[in-house]
Amino acid sequence: MKSNYLKISVVFFCVVMFQTSTAQNFKNANDYLGFIGDENQKISKSSWNYTKSVAHSKSPRKIEGDRKRLLKSIERAMLKIKRATPFKGEDAYRKQVLEYMDLRTNILKNDYAKIVDMKEVAEQSYDFMEAYILAQKMADERMQEAQETYENAQKDYAARNNIRLIESETDLSRKMKISNEVFDHKNEVYLVFFKSSIQERFMINALSTSDLSAIQQNANALQMFAEEGLQALDTITLYKEDSSVIEATKKALEFYLNETKNEIPKLLGFFLLNEKFTAIKNSIDKKSSKNRTKKEIDQYNSMVKEMNKAVVDFNKTNEELNKKRTKVINQWNEASAKFLSRHIPKE
Repeated sequence: MKSNYLKISVVFFCVVMFQTSTAQNFKNANDYLGFIGDENQKISKSSWNYTKSVAHSKSPRKIEGDRKRLLKSIERAMLKIKRATPFKGEDAYRKQVLEYMDLRTNILKNDYAKIVDMKEVAEQSYDFMEAYILAQKMADERMQEAQETYENAQKDYAARNNIRLIESETDLSRKMKISNEVFDHKNEVYLVFFKSSIQERFMINALSTSDLSAIQQNANALQMFAEEGLQALDTITLYKEDSSVIEATKKALEFYLNETKNEIPKLLGFFLLNEKFTAIKNSIDKKSSKNRTKKEIDQYNSMVKEMNKAVVDFNKTNEELNKKRTKVINQWNEASAKFLSRHIPKE
């Protein structure tokens, strides 16, 4: 048994040595160009999956998983390219490709890693969201520039070797450029929507604590942001004459304006009435039955009827606001998803 083990070990060692020491060779420049193109195509597919994940997924785990898979695909491609011998030993193209892949690795390990962290807190404030979108835009542009650098090196190599390149419909830089323009428009409109949306969330939090001062302050801010937002929408250039996300945002902002101008005053009135009722109730509760006057009892009974009606109206107003709020948010999400689906290049 011992001698068999040694024999198998020796054979395995020889196989490993053969695999690691044999470099891939090419018959002509076209074969080498194709080899590099195939390796980059694998990266392009992983990269596109990651781009879509960052744009659409709300799961940090999925985004991080796609980022790590993309890094792995780049590492594998770089290893294969380093092992392969360029046609006629021309090392310039290989060096450019490896530098491009190094840059992509750097962007993924640094820029996009920060973006994943920023996405987790982006919805906590307008400033966080604005910073997250800006960081994403800058990283996407760097990635697009890296891809363009690769494609220029590819064209130069082809020209040096009299190879005619055929423009591929799947070239990544073209798709990245288009998707960056699409996301730029969607994000510009989204920030207008988000500024009012998150302000409404602060106002609702104030409503939940019955903090009248905070309710009024947040409602005033929301009204101002909604009015500014409607003006800002008129200055945004449409993407390919597609006004869908702008129209959805207008509906949301008009809802916020109606909410702050007409509905919040009703809710504030309820809280003021409740304060008055509580004061009367506390006053009458402190007195024994024999010490309560007829006027005090009549006033209390009248307030009970008024409060019962006010509670019904308060609940009805909140219910209607919730329905309308859900509707405009769903409309915005649907418009955004359809906008991206219409304009982002398919696989």
